[in-house]
Amino acid sequence: QVQLVESGGGLVQAGGSLRLSCAGSGIIFSTNAMGWYRQAPGKQRELVAGITNRGYTNYADSVKGRFIISRDNAKNTVYLQMNSLKPEDTAVYYCAAGIRGARADYWGQGTQVTVSS
Repeated sequence: QVQLVESGGGLVQAGGSLRLSCAGSGIIFSTNAMGWYRQAPGKQRELVAGITNRGYTNYADSVKGRFIISRDNAKNTVYLQMNSLKPEDTAVYYCAAGIRGARADYWGQGTQVTVSS
């Protein structure tokens, strides 16, 4: 059974930082492209950042220069370091494995990130 468990969400003031973690089990973590998505109320889910099994990364334009995705295959964990947070970053953030654009093979349950102004 595949499980992706996110942690690290919460409430932060604008300009602050948060680090999300996603621990995976039940999959060969190191061979999967991993990603972080987010969905704000009334909006479609969007890919925030992705990282291939070889460590190549890509980011949504809205977070470039502020967010950093990384992975530790030995720990089956992917991270999202979020800096200079803005109120518009408020959303539920989802970890995903086997990502292909807007689609993914597996999803976590999501973690809420709220940025106050």
